[in-house]
Amino acid sequence: MKFATKLLHAGTAGYGEYGSTTLPICQTTAFKHDTAEEMEAIFTGEKAGFVYSRVNNPTVSAFERRLAELEEGKSAAACSSGMAAISLAVLNIVKSGDEIISGSGIFGGTYSFFGGLYRYGIKTVYPRHSTAECFEKYITDKTRLIFIEAIGNPKLDVPDIVQIAAFAHKYGLPLMVDSTSVTPYLMQAINYGADIVIHSTSKFINGGGNSIGGIIIDSGRFVWEREKYPLFKNFSKFGSFCYMAKLRAEQLKDYGSCMAPLNAYLTNTGLDTLAVRMDRICDNANKLARYLKICDKVQNVNYPGLTDHPDYETAKKQFGGRYGAILTIRVGTKEKAFSFINNLKYVFNAANIGDSKTLVIHPASTIYAADSDEQKVAAGIYDDLVRICVGLEDIDDIQADFGQALNKI
Repeated sequence: MKFATKLLHAGTAGYGEYGSTTLPICQTTAFKHDTAEEMEAIFTGEKAGFVYSRVNNPTVSAFERRLAELEEGKSAAACSSGMAAISLAVLNIVKSGDEIISGSGIFGGTYSFFGGLYRYGIKTVYPRHSTAECFEKYITDKTRLIFIEAIGNPKLDVPDIVQIAAFAHKYGLPLMVDSTSVTPYLMQAINYGADIVIHSTSKFINGGGNSIGGIIIDSGRFVWEREKYPLFKNFSKFGSFCYMAKLRAEQLKDYGSCMAPLNAYLTNTGLDTLAVRMDRICDNANKLARYLKICDKVQNVNYPGLTDHPDYETAKKQFGGRYGAILTIRVGTKEKAFSFINNLKYVFNAANIGDSKTLVIHPASTIYAADSDEQKVAAGIYDDLVRICVGLEDIDDIQADFGQALNKI
């Protein structure tokens, strides 16, 4: 079964006893059970079932199964946001005294989360480049996790996931990949060696910008060695579901960052059109990048689909000839960047990616405003840089809007 067909039919069995062809919304807080024994069995994990929507819900569970299958994973847990997914996925692994190695060009929200972990005695280090060679210099006996983004946002570097996965596994470490910017349509990171995959489902998976959400997908392949990962000791009986069993019993239940049934429904509906949307926006982004490359008002265009991008060959290999929706441009000064944004007619100035509409933002004054100059440079942020996330509009109209705005700076 090819991806577009799988997209529409995977994980959709059991949508309801009445033969519903779309996912029903189970909008309830709790679930009743006939006996106390049955409730006890569900609470102790001896029997599958639903008790309370903060822990699991039929609508949310159906969405989780669908994403797990699309990503070739073993199991999944949907969360209230992409940041909730990252937070729970990481906190499920590390404890005070542990260290994380992270790519440097990651999303500002993730960078802020990692920075805040020092309050809990957890240290994060950021090699300048997301390569196994650079990562190796930061390995210590306290390292417990390697985290990267499939495409850095907005640095737009593309790590070689096969190489980094092999490196991580050599040291007995799990590799966590934020695949938000590529979606399972461009790449299933688990097939390249990732152990855990994260998505902010608010973005391309939803596609319409109408609900916040995130999801954690576990490959079920990583062996949580007891001495290095003692927190998993009590969950080893769950075998390949060890990671997810711990996450549901502790992080998801205790922090309350569950996805709401309505958001699962909306995002699941958006998922139906993922393949056709990603084809269109990747094509639009590629054409826009080439158009901007020859604009004399633009000093630099950064897009993995351009042959002069340093990671072009890696991107081509991993993403099957598609390079995502995000590109950045530099226009000389902050003032020119603001003027360009202010003169756009229908491209939205918004703090989001993955919408059906084309979006722009000035990262240095917004998402990364609180970071130091050194941190900004490491993340690929400059005062004259504008991040663009291309949408579904006709490419001629997108180019025309960018062209007229650039001509006014």
